[in-house]
Amino acid sequence: MHFTSEQRLDEGVRERRFTLGEIPGILWTPASASGPAPLILIGHPPLGLRTMYPRLAGRARHYAAQYGFAAATIELPGSGDRPRWPAAEQARADLRRAMEAGEPVGDEIVAALVLPLVDRAVPEWQSALDALLALPEIGGPVGYEGGVISIGVRLAVVEPRIAAAGFFAGSLVPAAVFEEARQVTIPLHVLLQWDDERNDRQASLDLFDAFGSREKTLHANLGGHTGVPRFELETGARFFARHLR
Repeated sequence: MHFTSEQRLDEGVRERRFTLGEIPGILWTPASASGPAPLILIGHPPLGLRTMYPRLAGRARHYAAQYGFAAATIELPGSGDRPRWPAAEQARADLRRAMEAGEPVGDEIVAALVLPLVDRAVPEWQSALDALLALPEIGGPVGYEGGVISIGVRLAVVEPRIAAAGFFAGSLVPAAVFEEARQVTIPLHVLLQWDDERNDRQASLDLFDAFGSREKTLHANLGGHTGVPRFELETGARFFARHLR
């Protein structure tokens, strides 16, 4: 891990940009801590860190300043300044074509779009986690939140260092991920926008039902994809406080 820049944000939160091989990332840490901080990995959709930065930094600052958590994110494969990924570009084109034609978006298109991304992104998240936990100011436990929900599901299954997860039910989910969801056993906090124009509400409810966790909570709010109420940030933070402290 190579740090490339550093700045102080509101309330003294320290923001450092880093690279891990070819993967860019950002780490936020609290201004003061009595010991190594718990860590929240913040996922995001494949829109690029530059586009997502205001939302990611806002959440990370809240976690660091109010709860003493460290938070980190990395750029997804094929996004931002990373090399284009022809197969992903073709899958996105197939999805757009089906939606513009008013055709059903079948699982073949969804799987082609999502599963290769999951297969690439999850090992990168694990490598980032290795590097982050090697820093003296970070000690775990670890939470994961947000992003492409299928990536979060896979991480929750294969990564034993993740103790709790907060998922956003707002992305297409291949049928294979429903089977993986049955293997998830960590505590979950799931957000669902009831009128999400990009999301199949019933599929989100079915996925929540499939999770094997004994502790899982669904927060459903009226509104579209980008209308998550601001109070849900604090609700999610309290969820992580219960499980990462």
